[in-house]
Amino acid sequence: MNVQEYYAYLSAAREQLWNYLRALPADDLNRDLIEGGDRFHNIKDLLLHVLDVEDHWVHGVARKDGLAKAYPHDWVKPQAEQYDLAWIIEYGRTVTDRTRTFLHSNPDLSEQVKLIQDDPTSETVTLDQLMWHVMTHEVRHTAQIALMVRQLGHTPPWLDYFRFARPQVTAAQSGGVEDYPIDGEDDET
Repeated sequence: MNVQEYYAYLSAAREQLWNYLRALPADDLNRDLIEGGDRFHNIKDLLLHVLDVEDHWVHGVARKDGLAKAYPHDWVKPQAEQYDLAWIIEYGRTVTDRTRTFLHSNPDLSEQVKLIQDDPTSETVTLDQLMWHVMTHEVRHTAQIALMVRQLGHTPPWLDYFRFARPQVTAAQSGGVEDYPIDGEDDET
């Protein structure tokens, strides 16, 4: 699997999650379920954080054109209960569209990306490594959000990879049944 394919899955799952969360009461999205958490306390905090990380690494660091000015907020301690879910989703769609457009341009994934722009001794990673970092980060926090939804007494949406990319069965896996006709084809009986 490559970065573009996996990002296509993640962005589709992200959209499903947003659609689901829009149906939940605002109080549930803002409820402090991570008591004592230093930075994040509720579902909206984690949603905003996932978007901030993608915007920061992909657009701010790798592409040098992040969205921080267009969507001003405190990314360290988001306190996202002050933002309407629609605002978070709008920000998310903008980040997603920009990342999707960037990936469709077939960037050189072996390109070296300096992690701290103004530090000449900063470590570098490949763009491929940076993208996998961002995508893995989202998967981890999406699992936390799903757990929080369950803690609130709801059933989260099914966001597994197989929901979005059904596996294909090969002839070898099916025991070689490729020679058998499909219902209605070449029936002699």
